[in-house]
Amino acid sequence: MTRLFDLLDYQLQNNPLEAAISGRNKDGKWESYSSQELKDTAEKAAAGLLKLGLLPGDKVGIVTYKNIPEWIVMDYAVQIAGMISVPLYPTISVSEYEYILNEAEVKAAFCGGLDLYDKLSQTQKGVPTLQHIYTFDKSSGNPYWETIFDKDGIPALERIKSTIKGEDLVTIIYTSGTTGKPKGVMLSHDNIMHVVTATGKLIVAKPYEKVLSFLPLCHIYERAISFCYYYKGVSVFLCGTDNLIGPDGDLATVRPISFTTVPRLLEKIYEAIYNKGLALEGTKRKLFFWALDLTDDYELDQQLSFIKNLKWKLANKLIFSKWRAALGGNIKQIITGAAPCPIKILRVFCAAGIPIREAYGLTETSPTLTGNSLEPNGTMIGTVGYAINGVELYIDKASGEYKEDEGEILAHGPNVMIGYYLKPEINDQVFQIIDGKKWFCTGDIGKLIKGPDGREFLKITDRKKELLKTSGGKYVAPAPIENRIKEDFLVEQLMVLGDNQKFVSALILPSEVALKNWCLHKKMEWTNLADMIKNEIIIRKYQKVIDSYNPEFGHIEQIKKFKLIATPWLPIHEDGSLAELTPTLKLKRRIIMEKYSQEIAAIYGKVLN
Repeated sequence: MTRLFDLLDYQLQNNPLEAAISGRNKDGKWESYSSQELKDTAEKAAAGLLKLGLLPGDKVGIVTYKNIPEWIVMDYAVQIAGMISVPLYPTISVSEYEYILNEAEVKAAFCGGLDLYDKLSQTQKGVPTLQHIYTFDKSSGNPYWETIFDKDGIPALERIKSTIKGEDLVTIIYTSGTTGKPKGVMLSHDNIMHVVTATGKLIVAKPYEKVLSFLPLCHIYERAISFCYYYKGVSVFLCGTDNLIGPDGDLATVRPISFTTVPRLLEKIYEAIYNKGLALEGTKRKLFFWALDLTDDYELDQQLSFIKNLKWKLANKLIFSKWRAALGGNIKQIITGAAPCPIKILRVFCAAGIPIREAYGLTETSPTLTGNSLEPNGTMIGTVGYAINGVELYIDKASGEYKEDEGEILAHGPNVMIGYYLKPEINDQVFQIIDGKKWFCTGDIGKLIKGPDGREFLKITDRKKELLKTSGGKYVAPAPIENRIKEDFLVEQLMVLGDNQKFVSALILPSEVALKNWCLHKKMEWTNLADMIKNEIIIRKYQKVIDSYNPEFGHIEQIKKFKLIATPWLPIHEDGSLAELTPTLKLKRRIIMEKYSQEIAAIYGKVLN
């Protein structure tokens, strides 16, 4: 296999499925494409693209609000026709769509859900290349995607497929970015296919087992995993995040053995579990927190004494079994990535018999560079795992002022991108030649730690461009501080400040549900979050939270002051105002600092003109 669409034939030959991909219909029932139906439908759509007048090499956009089978079908169709897909985030603004569609010269776009057809239509005046827009929603009355299907044109596809090589460009993925305009990452079939075959060994799912897919397919993380699932002959159920938990939720009905996620979702599940525990009374409450306290000392492959073993068995039967049931009861593995996962979250879930494994990569690396596995000695909690086959890592200590053994993480391997689309000047900045090899500069800071079997595990310590420098000339890495303090159930979001300032401070958004429960426990009358954060008792409570974590950090890194805020940071605002988070929930620090300039000025005792 050298091209991604070769996976269609690979599955048919090795593990043909009756339900290769599935999604919920309008009535909420699961409907499936078999392996054969998926290939046939993708080929009809590919022939239809050619009939529209598009040519191999043309760009085609795909965007939906949740994962649906049609997204997968269209992705394969674009590949088979020799065209280049441009996946789009559903939450970006019309102006961002216009920028991307113009730069990539997208000629056709396929969309599904709510206002996406209207948003794309609004761009057509400013995007002369965009000739066709189709929807996956038949009831909308807009041009429907199946109307382009061309069964008669399928034989002609063989000639096109025969000209496509592994090194050919297959997709341009625009990274959201924390600053500036998005950049189009160019990936080839070879780039992604290497990840598919190399990371297949990290995924425990076996042929014909079920997995759930709800992270956006427009991001290379979930998209590459979906190709891995196809490679392994796994039945994939596609959905969004709106109906995951509950008796009729997607986890309960599918009962998957695995899924991928981001740490924020795991944090929300943990917060929900914790808040349910707070609501318990008497013996049930004591048992809940007794079991939770057991997880503080949990280690992978721990050896337990007779007494401790009895305690764990009791906790498992009374408490942890209910957590697993809420996730469908069959989970063998959860893979988390895209952002650092708090160690407390990893420890709690693993202790509860829900194995979470952290992995690491970037859009520019297709994405996987490293991963923790379920094999013996295959995981070190607090690291993002060891390098996948074919990938080399280099810690560049010469590119900045770092702690001992730390430096910028550079990567070399067949999964590293071709480059940024139409951005040669940026390509020159992110690649460097060392000892004759071309290395990609990730912008992440980290170090390598030797595991028990000699393998080197990667620990991420910060982002290079997010290092703060105090007015005293000391460097501070904000991410480890933020991730640690966000483990506290009272903290929803937090951003560390201090660049060019005398000391480090923070903006803190309280967890409203947890704070409300705390207030009820303290017999304090609750009004609303905006009012409550002005209450001196609550401010003192958050000071205690900060005081409890500060000793874990160096003197310069400790938070000296903070400001509580009441408005959540979001990846999109309905009123069109600037979002504080990227679509992958990373902090847009510059925008947050601009929005909260008055609060920041108050922290540092400055008067703004």
